Amino acid sequence: MSCTVLLELKVKPECVDDVIAGLGGMLPETRQFEGCIEVYAHQDQDDPTTILAIEKWESRAAYEKYFAWRTETGAIAALGAWVSAPPSIRYFDKKV
Repeated sequence: MSCTVLLELKVKPECVDDVIAGLGGMLPETRQFEGCIEVYAHQDQDDPTTILAIEKWESRAAYEKYFAWRTETGAIAALGAWVSAPPSIRYFDKKV
């Protein structure tokens, strides 16, 4: 069963453009990672400092493997300089 992952970032106002550009560079690689079905980033219309990645993975384990890889490569630590709070990651199963 697939897993939908919501990754929400609260970005420092002065870093919004950098985060969007960074995600634009990272997401094509993410889409090629084993287990990724699709991923898109969205910016909140009312609060442009909120970025939400909506991701569909073959399983939670596939996403966790991907996240561990991004952590090992230093991408997660680099992201830390741009955000004002730790990322929120939530996992959902489709029911209906």
